[in-house]
Amino acid sequence: MIKKIPVIDLKQHQAVSGKSGNRDTYTPLNTVFASSSSPVEIAQGLKLNGADEMYIADLDLIESDGHNINDVKMVNTVLPVMFDGGVKNCESFEFFLDFAFKIIIPTETLESIEEMEKIFEKYPKERIVVSVDVKDNKLLSKNMDLTLGEFKEILKKLDPNEIILLDISGVGTEKGYNEELLEQFSELKDKLIMAGGLNKDSLKELESVGIKKVLIGTSLHSGEVKLLD
Repeated sequence: MIKKIPVIDLKQHQAVSGKSGNRDTYTPLNTVFASSSSPVEIAQGLKLNGADEMYIADLDLIESDGHNINDVKMVNTVLPVMFDGGVKNCESFEFFLDFAFKIIIPTETLESIEEMEKIFEKYPKERIVVSVDVKDNKLLSKNMDLTLGEFKEILKKLDPNEIILLDISGVGTEKGYNEELLEQFSELKDKLIMAGGLNKDSLKELESVGIKKVLIGTSLHSGEVKLLD
């Protein structure tokens, strides 16, 4: 069975939902797992329903507009957190290690390949997840001028345990997975965690082509997709 890793985004100390990465329009999350948008309550509900880890993105931190880091630390006592706080370099990666179990290195915020290489030299792979952030089928990065193909070659050398393939254009849309993107990264299939716009049908399709893990938000919180089905 494909592993579903639940997703929440945090903004001003509550879980929020939105579409296609338009962060200004996000609203408090309605979820079948809790009666409020409290991240700790949601984590407790997820754990009761069989989750053994979860993904949290701190939108305030990523946008340099405050942070929810203490909320993340509390959630991490309920379920191990795979955390995206907008890592820029080795120093920020190291800081986040005190707050969550796995720290994501997102291409969107990473300063340079050299900083990513430093992280891999210094820390165990069990605590590192690389996120390939993609918008309109191009690598999303504020600081690096690289194609998806060039970044893939770098990943092959670093050999991370887990790689999130995040189609930001699909977030919250439930339109299904990006087939073209998956095809481009198919040789790294055993390491991939697919994310962005996944729905019930796409989970079956991904499982049939050998994907072992997905990040799932909207269709899980609505109750359309069950954690352990």
